[in-house]
Amino acid sequence: MDELKPCTANSSPLTPLGFLERAATVYGDCPSIIYNNLIYTWSQTHRRCLQLASSLSSIGITRGHVVSVVAPNIPAIYEAHFAIPFTGAILNNINTRLDARTISLLLQHSESKLVLVDYQSRNLVVEAISLFPSDIKRPPLVLITDHTDHDNDNKSSQTVDSNFCCTYESLVTKGDPNFKWIRPQNEWDPMILNYTSGTTSSPKGVVHCHRGIFVMTVDSLIDWSVPKQPVYLWTLPMFHANGWSYPWGMAAVGGTNVCLRKFDAAVIYKMIRQHGVTHMCGAPVVLNMISNLPRSEPLRNPVHILTAGAPPPAAVLFRTESLGFLVSHGYGLTETAGLVVSCAWKNKWNRLPATERARMKSRQGVRTVCFTEIDVIDSESGLSVSHDGASLGEIVFRGGSMMLGYLKDLTGPANVGVIHADGYLEIKDRSKDVIISGGENLSSVEVESVLYTNPAVNEAAVVARPDEFWGETPCAFLSLKAELEKKPTEKEIIEYCRARLPRYMVPKTVVFKEELPKTSTGKIKKFELREMAKAMGKSKVSRM
Repeated sequence: MDELKPCTANSSPLTPLGFLERAATVYGDCPSIIYNNLIYTWSQTHRRCLQLASSLSSIGITRGHVVSVVAPNIPAIYEAHFAIPFTGAILNNINTRLDARTISLLLQHSESKLVLVDYQSRNLVVEAISLFPSDIKRPPLVLITDHTDHDNDNKSSQTVDSNFCCTYESLVTKGDPNFKWIRPQNEWDPMILNYTSGTTSSPKGVVHCHRGIFVMTVDSLIDWSVPKQPVYLWTLPMFHANGWSYPWGMAAVGGTNVCLRKFDAAVIYKMIRQHGVTHMCGAPVVLNMISNLPRSEPLRNPVHILTAGAPPPAAVLFRTESLGFLVSHGYGLTETAGLVVSCAWKNKWNRLPATERARMKSRQGVRTVCFTEIDVIDSESGLSVSHDGASLGEIVFRGGSMMLGYLKDLTGPANVGVIHADGYLEIKDRSKDVIISGGENLSSVEVESVLYTNPAVNEAAVVARPDEFWGETPCAFLSLKAELEKKPTEKEIIEYCRARLPRYMVPKTVVFKEELPKTSTGKIKKFELREMAKAMGKSKVSRM
């Protein structure tokens, strides 16, 4: 068989960009995007993306260039997931809640050639650009106006000042709908640049190739069993790891993308009823939001919700599912382009009590079908830890959706977890979040899970506080539910934990805050809380 070799017919570079072309053929007259009163079909979305790519190419955007987008979940950012790579360029989404200094640093680090800016972020990005050193060329800015909004900012959104070269819609209008998009020369060509959310350190530039995004997109659809033509509500920011690759996934299955500029629990329920939403994704903070809405009624039809990020507490999962949401849980990183671990559900678990089902579902699970290998190893020996649900180790990955690497950087984060006897992974912490108290490795996640079972607790985060005797002890930061008539005291919270945890895991300090600091994707900023705990000084707790 030596004469049988790869050829042009069987070795085309893998890329998810072709999903849009197919969607226009198969689902051409079906809705692709719904945003306020605006509705596009898949034929229209395909044409608009080609027109935008044509205009970008005409102004010099080409293979290898980075084009940045600063926008919430609106049609423009969805179209950018196809149109920018259509030119051969690299898409770089930047979260809208960063400060001007950080955005400036990211634009400089990425050497961005052009920035598409939502009108509500115009002042922020203009300030970011003004912070560029004089010897670094500033990228042109394109203003994304919004004709469908009716808020007080809308009038100003239609005005293009001297800081912007043109509007987004003018680029789309001027473009050629017959533009021949530029296919990757090699499936390893860079396609995406994402910056990590910076929950534990400074953001890093993660680079993904066409092949990795293709693998991740197909894997995500298979693992979540997404059917044809779902109605997908965008409660997960597309600037967060490209919405876990579902912008391309919805094109593959001809889904309807219901876009939301901003949302809260009431808006989510309204959109579900109005559009017949079937699927949505979000960090555990979204689950907490929808399950804590006062007077919320169970759904008429079930809605599949996929959650990941921080491990969701079992109590939050239980409350969410009691309202009619079908929760799936997974784990991934910006570095893996999406979720590569999922809590693959076993039918026999349906016979368990509801609270036990929620506990099982809070585990991250097993590798997804397209991923190669996931393990938990001892960082010193490099060997796998015992599958006993207790032996902590570093989580390691191998698979087709792993990043090409960090842009201009080589170092990366470490995450800590255990493997249960049934082979299912459970995250215990990021390595920086493990608390070492009296020589014992203490998982802050386990303490947080207990705190979330307290009916008064809205949000919980546990970090290390320096201790004169133990070295470190757990310090709990809590926000309480707004509707409480009587708020618990620090002593009552400590006693609650003492009845449910080993003594060394019980928080020695409890701090109440109106709201815990979060990243743009809803992850609690533990590095800020660690600094707060450190600033309190060493605790002087009596020996246990």
